Amino acid sequence: MDFAWTPEQIDLREHARKVAESAVARHGRHNVAWMNGYSKEFSRELAALGWIGMIWPAEHGGGGRPPIDRLIVGEEMIKAGAPIAASWFGDRQMGPALIQYGTQDQRDRFLPGILAGETTWCIGMSEPNAGSDLASLKTFAADDGDEWVINGQKIWTSFGADADYCYLICRTSNDGPPHAGISEIIVPMDTPGIEVRPITDMTTNRHFCEVFYTDVRVPKDNLVGQQGAAFSQTMRQLEHERGGIDRLVSNWAQFRAACERADTSHPLVRQEIAALETGYRIGRILVIREVLRQAPAGFSAATKCFCTEHQQRVDEFVSRTLGADAMLWDDLIEGMIYGPAYTIMGGTSNVMRNILGERVLGLAKG
Repeated sequence: MDFAWTPEQIDLREHARKVAESAVARHGRHNVAWMNGYSKEFSRELAALGWIGMIWPAEHGGGGRPPIDRLIVGEEMIKAGAPIAASWFGDRQMGPALIQYGTQDQRDRFLPGILAGETTWCIGMSEPNAGSDLASLKTFAADDGDEWVINGQKIWTSFGADADYCYLICRTSNDGPPHAGISEIIVPMDTPGIEVRPITDMTTNRHFCEVFYTDVRVPKDNLVGQQGAAFSQTMRQLEHERGGIDRLVSNWAQFRAACERADTSHPLVRQEIAALETGYRIGRILVIREVLRQAPAGFSAATKCFCTEHQQRVDEFVSRTLGADAMLWDDLIEGMIYGPAYTIMGGTSNVMRNILGERVLGLAKG
């Protein structure tokens, strides 16, 4: 088989690289750009290029392009550190979720804003006592005629302070087993009763937020999919989230900078660089399998686990290469300090291994 990129894909990559470089020149470089690089202006530019929703079906306003095209554009944006975060969640998860599970009215209301780069979405998943274990969440939406009345708390809600909408995972019933009674509801973030408290992490970024819901009322028709049976919908979203190129190349800039400073005359240093380069190639193959839907259901857990642990190995290499300079503060070190988050956000590595063992390999629960 010929695994080479087509001429069209090569041209797309070069175009994306130039656009990303221009964005960095104007807006600065961002570590983990899909989480920290927030620019509505650049999102509108991506929309004008047709690079938001580029693989969505044409009948829903998307580009109808091959999934590999989005991977190419996303990889170049993230490697360069271009600010894509304002539209990333909507493009990656919320749009596809609405296309698959939403009503036509919901698609008509919400998809155009995502496609235009005008609306930012956050995802209300984790709670103080329900991080990777979503089945134990407590935030509750009570049925009150034509409205849902929502009470509860979310944490680690990226862009909660900037988002126009929250795609909220909550309970609408406490009956049945833990996975039952979970629903997905669209909540406008300017609704009365919502309090957002940004969290400053040790890299000084403030995209993480606590979000408190106190008697928040939203229309009943903001429910996405089937009431009380949305756990499988959420798992499908996480397939989009866990198996993407963002989980592999978020610290590419640090790696390249460290390679330039490394003592490549030393055979062990060359060996480590070669091992890391090999890791990037393996990770890219895993991601491509996800994008082309050649991987088994649930295998994104393995892809996410390998890629994020690889990113941490890269940061270890960066730290050793910089030596004492790793204690100084600049954007390179800021990115390196972000490393511990890679294997936590989107599901911890131990949870990913449990998913792989139980749902993919069919092993008995321990």
